[in-house]
Amino acid sequence: MSEVFATTGTIAAIATAVVPQQGSVGIVRVSGSEAMALAQTLFHAPGRQVWESHQILYGYIRHPQTQQLVDEALLLIMKAPRSYTREDVVEFHCHGGIMAVQQVLQLCLENGARLAQPGEFTLRAFLNGRLDLTQAEGIADLVGAKSPQAAQTALAGLQGKLAHSIRQLRANCLDILAEIEARIDFEEDLPPLDDKAIISEIEKIAAEITRLLATKDKGELLRTGLKVAIVGRPNVGKSSLLNAWSRSDRAIVTDLPGTTRDVVESQLVVGGIPVQVLDTAGIRETTDQVEKIGVERSRRAANAADLVLLTIDASAGWTEGDREIYEQVQHRPLILVINKIDLVEERQRKTLQSQIPNPNSKIATAAAQNQGIDALEVAILEIVKAEKIQAADMDLAINQRQAAALTQAKISLEQVQTTIVQHLPLDFWTIDLRGAIQALGAITGEEVTESVLDRIFSKFCIGK
Repeated sequence: MSEVFATTGTIAAIATAVVPQQGSVGIVRVSGSEAMALAQTLFHAPGRQVWESHQILYGYIRHPQTQQLVDEALLLIMKAPRSYTREDVVEFHCHGGIMAVQQVLQLCLENGARLAQPGEFTLRAFLNGRLDLTQAEGIADLVGAKSPQAAQTALAGLQGKLAHSIRQLRANCLDILAEIEARIDFEEDLPPLDDKAIISEIEKIAAEITRLLATKDKGELLRTGLKVAIVGRPNVGKSSLLNAWSRSDRAIVTDLPGTTRDVVESQLVVGGIPVQVLDTAGIRETTDQVEKIGVERSRRAANAADLVLLTIDASAGWTEGDREIYEQVQHRPLILVINKIDLVEERQRKTLQSQIPNPNSKIATAAAQNQGIDALEVAILEIVKAEKIQAADMDLAINQRQAAALTQAKISLEQVQTTIVQHLPLDFWTIDLRGAIQALGAITGEEVTESVLDRIFSKFCIGK
């Protein structure tokens, strides 16, 4: 292991968020062979409380030299192997805030522990066989989940659903490899291999890999969310649309054009997908230097967004300004939002429909009256499906690392088939088959390099 992930010694870290004047409980987690000794040094449990595994003790944390009281706390004991890391683990459950947990952590560091590296508790769980890599990544995804669907998908990974599929594929590859190697070693004693049967088995494995690869885009969507930019001329109701959609007053709404000078963000969940909505400044030519900056930021937000909501004012009709903005964003996935529809008559609506271009969707809204939001969300989900971001298996979604390994395994299997068709010697069959086995093993951690571990666990928070 690299120095970053030297997993020797006893480690300690704050395992909860540290926020001034917030949080009722703060936890300091300690793992390693000296965890129990450290707890007995720092923690005083009055009465006849029993220091046994999976017990919670009540007492006081004191400085071991001065006996100065640091905090009134609870101590949770989890002895190996029945702990998160499969090492001895103790947790000091202190009062929330900043000072108590920081003082307790400092005492731990002064008395033999070292500060844990990001992800080191979970890394030890992996190295000690409690978790495989897909489960470890599921923990990271669960901590960072931005929607209930993302949390459910992360839990499926944590429970081993992906690992089970990968191990089965790898076992099938190993069975084929064993058949081939048996013919290499004992060719005269065994019947010839059935080339067509081998190819058929490899095709089945490749088909399952293809199915798993189809979940990558959905996984990225659940993890990172969908970025949606609301753009349009000034005073078309962009801020009203954001407020109605988010059911809050995130953006200032007035009848004065140019009220929004900067990008205003709101976090929503649509159909289980986290959505970051950006309300942008009205796009127009202006001599106001501050507004100019806002307009430029609006253009950048539109270009960086996954989806653009081009909002127009139905009562003003399709204007030259609307057309210019449309030409700037038409290359992006686009929904045309016809706002203030409550202010126009049916005849005007028909005229407007004939004037505007034909983007992916057209939605009529009256944001000030909270009308049309449900239809807008349906249109967004339709765009997502049209972009093939959703996958059939909603309980499983692979990440980029897993997708890269699966792609390599699929390529190796295709090369095996080519080798068989070209009637090359059996030794050549085994080379690419071993490559597929190695790629699949890298997903669960059965075959993993130090650099992969560094990359995965460095993304964790320190206390996890």
